[in-house]
Amino acid sequence: MSGAPHIPVLLRPLLKAVAPVSGVWLDGTFGAGGYARGLLAAGAEKVIGVDRDPQVFDMAAGWRGEYGDRLELVEGTFSELDEYAREIAPDGLDGVVLDLGVSSMQLDQAERGFSFMKDGPLDMRMSQDGPSAADIVNHASEGEIADILYHYGEERASRRIARAIVAARAIAPFETTRQLVQVVERCLPRPKPGQSHPATRSFQALRIAVNDEFGQLIAGLEAAERALKPGGKLAVVTFHSLEDRVVKRFFQERSGRAASGSRYAPEQAHVAPAFDLLTRKPTGPDDDELAENPRARSALLRVAIRTDAPAGRADRATLGLPALVSDTGRSR
Repeated sequence: MSGAPHIPVLLRPLLKAVAPVSGVWLDGTFGAGGYARGLLAAGAEKVIGVDRDPQVFDMAAGWRGEYGDRLELVEGTFSELDEYAREIAPDGLDGVVLDLGVSSMQLDQAERGFSFMKDGPLDMRMSQDGPSAADIVNHASEGEIADILYHYGEERASRRIARAIVAARAIAPFETTRQLVQVVERCLPRPKPGQSHPATRSFQALRIAVNDEFGQLIAGLEAAERALKPGGKLAVVTFHSLEDRVVKRFFQERSGRAASGSRYAPEQAHVAPAFDLLTRKPTGPDDDELAENPRARSALLRVAIRTDAPAGRADRATLGLPALVSDTGRSR
């Protein structure tokens, strides 16, 4: 794995959990290629790398050739991974890996607008098309902005920040990340040593909304269920509690371990479980990984094994996600 741009978060425990690695795998969040390279080194015959960001494939140009036809790259969203798998691996996938974090190389590019630490255009679009973060803060209603910040960022001061955003845009439209950071900072107390930056939750929320990350996540989990062959493994790495909650509930529901409903509710027909849980509790980073990469501190890994039951659909109400609709007309 020499020359890899970076070591991805929780790579060692992931490879240990899914061992032995063989057959065809799909890395649905290719990024810098760390998981794909790890899987190939561990024994995968082929890895399909999928990413919605076209820039990541340009960055892989210098090393992808060393794997020949064992590595196939596809520009697209992991919500459609079963379509790519059907064409490339018609017999089904032996494994799927999803890393839901924002790549450090994307954060390092100020022009992408993901980071509140670097000034740049207020963009945040993974695929570089569709409505941007600037479109949301400049055109969504105050209530919609507050809902996005509260539901996707768990920002308690969401209404105060939304009100300040609407007041600020009446004077001048938002164009840069610095403009938004300054508005958020004025709404919140100065952080104490060791606390996160005041804009952390707001930027997370807007990034999720811009990229429809929860809609993509649920569709991607369902697509993985359709694409995996019996015995295939699904490994998901999350970076905040909202993501982990969705993945946890999906695995619980699709493994038949979801909490039972009210005894007064109509009895539900039994559905054969589509997954067996390989990790009952999520795996986090160990001390060595935290020393190497502090970014891993919030990461959690969950792994499940596909059964031979027919694929189905997740109950979105059980997953507990709010349905938000912005002025851009996109369902959130």
